[in-house]
Amino acid sequence: MTAMFVNLPVTDLDRAKSFYTAIGFTINPLFTDHNAACVVVEEDHSAFMLLTRDFFQTFSDRPIGDPSKTVSVSTAIFLDSRDEVDTAVADGIAAGGSEAQPASDYGFMYQRQLTDPDGNILEFGYMDPAAAKEGPEAFTNQQA
Repeated sequence: MTAMFVNLPVTDLDRAKSFYTAIGFTINPLFTDHNAACVVVEEDHSAFMLLTRDFFQTFSDRPIGDPSKTVSVSTAIFLDSRDEVDTAVADGIAAGGSEAQPASDYGFMYQRQLTDPDGNILEFGYMDPAAAKEGPEAFTNQQA
């Protein structure tokens, strides 16, 4: 089985868990303790590991960046509809997140950026199924 885990340093683990559950994800209690929480994005495929900054530091000798000051990664999560994108971002803002930029609408693809309370950037998006399968031109050809 191939799975992806994105490790994110957080300053307040309980706040981070509340934020990520508010935007529709679940916590896997089997991999959650006082140092970390496993946030399931897609069952058996992808998850965030929210790690306290001290625990995160045990994985590297290099200093941990501060995502509230400098961006080093943006994680894109594509959903099944534009409405789901809008709902996820609205729920995230209500849970303490922020949206620094307006939505991007490319016709075949729609994206909104949500920043969590620690400064980590999530990009929620929707892509037209034809464009996802055959490229943006397939969407354009549908519209003609």
